[in-house]
Amino acid sequence: MSAPGDFDFLVGEWEVAHRRRTRFLDPDSDWEEFGATSRCGRLFDGAANIDEMTVPAQGWKGLTLRLRDRATGRWSLYWSSTRSGRLFPPVTGEFMDGRGEFLGDDTHEGRDVRVRFVWSGISRDTARWEQAFSVDGGATWLTNWVMLFTRRPPEVGPASGAAGRDGWVPEPRAV
Repeated sequence: MSAPGDFDFLVGEWEVAHRRRTRFLDPDSDWEEFGATSRCGRLFDGAANIDEMTVPAQGWKGLTLRLRDRATGRWSLYWSSTRSGRLFPPVTGEFMDGRGEFLGDDTHEGRDVRVRFVWSGISRDTARWEQAFSVDGGATWLTNWVMLFTRRPPEVGPASGAAGRDGWVPEPRAV
Protein backbone atom coordinates (compact mmCIF):
# COMPACT_ATOMS: atom_id res chain seq x y z
CA MET A 1 0.00 0.00 0.00
CA SER A 2 1.13 3.53 -0.68
CA ALA A 3 2.41 5.76 2.08
CA PRO A 4 3.59 9.32 2.61
CA GLY A 5 7.09 9.52 1.21
CA ASP A 6 6.46 7.21 -1.76
CA PHE A 7 7.80 9.92 -4.07
CA ASP A 8 10.75 10.93 -1.86
CA PHE A 9 13.04 9.17 -4.35
CA LEU A 10 12.28 12.00 -6.78
CA VAL A 11 13.36 14.87 -4.51
CA GLY A 12 16.37 16.68 -5.92
CA GLU A 13 17.72 17.53 -9.37
CA TRP A 14 17.73 15.21 -12.38
CA GLU A 15 18.84 14.87 -15.98
CA VAL A 16 15.95 13.40 -17.96
CA ALA A 17 16.20 11.53 -21.26
CA HIS A 18 12.87 11.60 -23.13
CA ARG A 19 11.70 9.23 -25.84
CA ARG A 20 8.26 10.11 -27.18
CA ARG A 21 6.07 9.11 -30.10
CA THR A 22 5.45 11.97 -32.51
CA ARG A 23 1.79 10.82 -32.70
CA PHE A 24 0.62 9.44 -29.34
CA LEU A 25 -2.17 7.21 -30.71
CA ASP A 26 -0.32 5.79 -33.74
CA PRO A 27 1.58 2.52 -33.13
CA ASP A 28 3.55 3.15 -36.34
CA SER A 29 4.58 6.64 -35.27
CA ASP A 30 8.20 7.74 -35.28
CA TRP A 31 9.92 8.41 -31.97
CA GLU A 32 11.70 11.62 -31.01
CA GLU A 33 14.34 11.96 -28.33
CA PHE A 34 15.31 15.01 -26.31
CA GLY A 35 16.82 15.97 -22.99
CA ALA A 36 15.54 17.93 -20.02
CA THR A 37 16.32 18.78 -16.43
CA SER A 38 13.96 18.38 -13.50
CA ARG A 39 13.92 19.43 -9.89
CA CYS A 40 11.52 18.16 -7.27
CA GLY A 41 10.68 19.36 -3.77
CA ARG A 42 8.96 17.51 -0.93
CA LEU A 43 5.87 19.00 0.74
CA PHE A 44 3.37 18.07 3.49
CA ASP A 45 5.89 15.77 5.23
CA GLY A 46 6.09 13.56 2.13
CA ALA A 47 2.35 13.46 1.39
CA ALA A 48 2.88 15.84 -1.56
CA ASN A 49 5.56 17.04 -3.90
CA ILE A 50 5.97 19.20 -6.94
CA ASP A 51 8.51 19.13 -9.72
CA GLU A 52 9.38 21.42 -12.59
CA MET A 53 10.87 20.10 -15.80
CA THR A 54 12.73 22.34 -18.26
CA VAL A 55 12.96 21.21 -21.89
CA PRO A 56 15.19 23.82 -23.57
CA ALA A 57 15.42 22.16 -27.00
CA GLN A 58 11.64 22.31 -27.35
CA GLY A 59 11.09 25.58 -25.52
CA TRP A 60 8.63 24.45 -22.84
CA LYS A 61 8.43 23.67 -19.15
CA GLY A 62 6.19 21.24 -17.32
CA LEU A 63 5.21 20.55 -13.76
CA THR A 64 3.68 17.71 -11.82
CA LEU A 65 1.86 18.09 -8.52
CA ARG A 66 1.47 14.85 -6.56
CA LEU A 67 -0.92 14.62 -3.59
CA ARG A 68 -1.67 11.66 -1.34
CA ASP A 69 -5.29 11.36 -0.21
CA ARG A 70 -5.24 10.62 3.53
CA ALA A 71 -8.60 8.82 3.45
CA THR A 72 -7.82 6.42 0.59
CA GLY A 73 -4.01 6.31 0.73
CA ARG A 74 -3.96 6.78 -3.05
CA TRP A 75 -1.95 9.36 -4.96
CA SER A 76 -3.32 11.87 -7.48
CA LEU A 77 -0.85 13.20 -10.07
CA TYR A 78 -1.64 16.42 -11.93
CA TRP A 79 0.34 17.58 -15.01
CA SER A 80 0.58 20.97 -16.65
CA SER A 81 2.96 22.62 -19.10
CA THR A 82 3.66 26.00 -20.60
CA ARG A 83 2.44 24.62 -23.94
CA SER A 84 -1.18 24.63 -22.76
CA GLY A 85 -1.20 26.47 -19.45
CA ARG A 86 -3.92 24.13 -18.19
CA LEU A 87 -4.03 21.47 -15.52
CA PHE A 88 -4.76 18.06 -17.04
CA PRO A 89 -7.14 15.63 -15.29
CA PRO A 90 -5.32 13.59 -12.63
CA VAL A 91 -4.17 10.01 -12.77
CA THR A 92 -4.60 8.16 -9.47
CA GLY A 93 -2.99 5.09 -8.03
CA GLU A 94 -0.41 3.68 -5.68
CA PHE A 95 2.90 1.88 -5.30
CA MET A 96 3.11 -1.87 -4.83
CA ASP A 97 6.37 -3.83 -4.72
CA GLY A 98 8.47 -0.86 -5.90
CA ARG A 99 6.25 -0.05 -8.90
CA GLY A 100 3.78 2.82 -9.07
CA GLU A 101 0.78 2.61 -11.39
CA PHE A 102 -1.60 5.54 -11.90
CA LEU A 103 -4.71 5.63 -14.13
CA GLY A 104 -7.06 8.33 -15.34
CA ASP A 105 -9.28 9.53 -18.16
CA ASP A 106 -8.57 12.36 -20.59
CA THR A 107 -8.96 13.31 -24.23
CA HIS A 108 -6.23 13.48 -26.85
CA GLU A 109 -6.85 15.13 -30.22
CA GLY A 110 -10.60 14.89 -29.62
CA ARG A 111 -10.59 11.19 -28.63
CA ASP A 112 -11.37 9.81 -25.20
CA VAL A 113 -8.33 8.02 -23.79
CA ARG A 114 -7.52 6.06 -20.68
CA VAL A 115 -4.12 7.22 -19.40
CA ARG A 116 -1.59 5.14 -17.47
CA PHE A 117 1.59 6.40 -15.79
CA VAL A 118 4.06 3.82 -14.47
CA TRP A 119 7.04 4.52 -12.20
CA SER A 120 9.62 1.71 -12.06
CA GLY A 121 13.37 1.03 -11.89
CA ILE A 122 13.58 3.27 -8.85
CA SER A 123 16.91 3.63 -7.08
CA ARG A 124 18.72 6.44 -5.31
CA ASP A 125 20.06 7.77 -8.62
CA THR A 126 17.71 6.47 -11.34
CA ALA A 127 14.03 6.11 -12.13
CA ARG A 128 11.87 5.32 -15.14
CA TRP A 129 8.50 6.87 -16.00
CA GLU A 130 6.29 5.85 -18.87
CA GLN A 131 2.95 6.95 -20.22
CA ALA A 132 0.55 4.80 -22.22
CA PHE A 133 -2.87 5.53 -23.73
CA SER A 134 -5.76 3.16 -24.31
CA VAL A 135 -8.69 3.91 -26.63
CA ASP A 136 -10.54 0.71 -25.69
CA GLY A 137 -11.07 1.25 -21.96
CA GLY A 138 -7.79 -0.35 -20.92
CA ALA A 139 -8.01 -3.62 -22.87
CA THR A 140 -4.88 -2.64 -24.84
CA TRP A 141 -2.24 0.03 -24.23
CA LEU A 142 0.12 1.98 -26.46
CA THR A 143 3.19 3.35 -24.70
CA ASN A 144 3.84 6.81 -26.13
CA TRP A 145 6.33 8.47 -23.80
CA VAL A 146 9.24 7.22 -21.69
CA MET A 147 11.50 9.25 -19.41
CA LEU A 148 14.71 7.96 -17.85
CA PHE A 149 15.80 9.97 -14.81
CA THR A 150 19.44 10.18 -13.70
CA ARG A 151 20.24 12.14 -10.56
CA ARG A 152 22.44 15.19 -11.11
CA PRO A 153 25.59 15.24 -8.97
CA PRO A 154 25.50 17.82 -6.18
CA GLU A 155 27.25 21.09 -6.81
CA VAL A 156 30.46 21.51 -4.88
CA GLY A 157 32.53 24.51 -3.97
CA PRO A 158 32.19 27.62 -1.83
CA ALA A 159 29.05 28.82 -3.62
CA SER A 160 27.14 25.60 -3.00
CA GLY A 161 24.95 25.00 0.00
CA ALA A 162 21.59 23.55 0.90
CA ALA A 163 19.67 25.94 -1.34
CA GLY A 164 19.08 25.17 -5.01
CA ARG A 165 20.20 27.41 -7.84
CA ASP A 166 17.28 29.78 -7.25
CA GLY A 167 17.29 29.56 -3.45
CA TRP A 168 14.50 26.98 -3.26
CA VAL A 169 15.18 24.43 -0.52
CA PRO A 170 13.23 21.18 -0.87
CA GLU A 171 12.35 19.28 2.31
CA PRO A 172 14.92 16.59 3.15
CA ARG A 173 14.24 13.11 1.84
CA ALA A 174 14.73 9.74 3.43
CA VAL A 175 17.17 7.49 1.61
